[in-house]
Amino acid sequence: MQDKTTKAKAVTVNMVLLFALIALAIACLCVGKYSVSVPDCFKILAGGHGQAAMDEKIVLGLRLPRVLSTIVVGSSLALSGAVYQGIFKNPLVSPDFLGVSSGACIGAAVGILASFGGTWIQVCAFAGGLAAVTLTLMIPKAVRSTSNIMLVLSGIIVSGAMSSILGFIKYIADPETQLAAITYWQLGSFADARLKDVLYVLPLSVIAAVILIGMSFWIDIMSLGEREAAALGANVPVLRGVCIVCATILTAGAVCISGTIGWIGLVIPHFGRMVVGSGNRRLLPAACLLGAVFMLLVDTVTRIIGPAEMPVSILTGIIGAPFYAWLLYKQRGRLG
Repeated sequence: MQDKTTKAKAVTVNMVLLFALIALAIACLCVGKYSVSVPDCFKILAGGHGQAAMDEKIVLGLRLPRVLSTIVVGSSLALSGAVYQGIFKNPLVSPDFLGVSSGACIGAAVGILASFGGTWIQVCAFAGGLAAVTLTLMIPKAVRSTSNIMLVLSGIIVSGAMSSILGFIKYIADPETQLAAITYWQLGSFADARLKDVLYVLPLSVIAAVILIGMSFWIDIMSLGEREAAALGANVPVLRGVCIVCATILTAGAVCISGTIGWIGLVIPHFGRMVVGSGNRRLLPAACLLGAVFMLLVDTVTRIIGPAEMPVSILTGIIGAPFYAWLLYKQRGRLG
């Protein structure tokens, strides 16, 4: 009876979040330094005629790609964070702990040094993220240990090495142009979001998200611990590998679109557990929706907060750090 009640509550919460996401997305298309009325926005989205050319250009050319980008990035980072925290049974794990964000930053930095265009910089970032995680996964095999602890330590090693390499790239970069571009990439922003970039990433991200949500039962099993999961019939190395690959694709795709954005994958899953419970069959869809809603709100605030646009990761850090401290205080009994 309690399980049915919990499931019904989760469905209700997810429906509320979905409607909130749709309403917020419409509002974000209208709000900004140049506002567009809601009726005009609907007419433009429906392909109607007679609207001002400026309104149409702002809604379809600037804000729609940005709204779609924030939804994809927010949901991807939150989902991958929830999955990592589940399979590694660690509430401090975030989507970049295996080095994917550091690797993506190096890939983007190399693309910037080579004077590539925006699309090729994103390709380099995606490849760099996958390469970093591949290296992380190779270290446990080299030392013949497949434990979660060894994998986490490998991620720390690779992330540290990638940070040093990135520091060297920034040292040799042109301080007038390239260094600024690399730094801005690290801060994260949707200012240059383009629809084609989202469409490149979207198919892989959707496939990875569907696979992870479909594996939610096994993620619940793996969250019990490696020995317990194996005793219940789980093939831990295979399941963990599939989850890592899918979560890496989500994270690398998000970094390609927006650059590095912290705290989303760390904080949002915890908030989702407070809302729908710890079961991953309920948590993973809720984390996707919560991440998208939060990212939309943050990005909209960065657009309108001042005369110049603020990088997104600055605001996520300002919000995320105290919120995470509050979460730790609330859960001090279980963490102690």
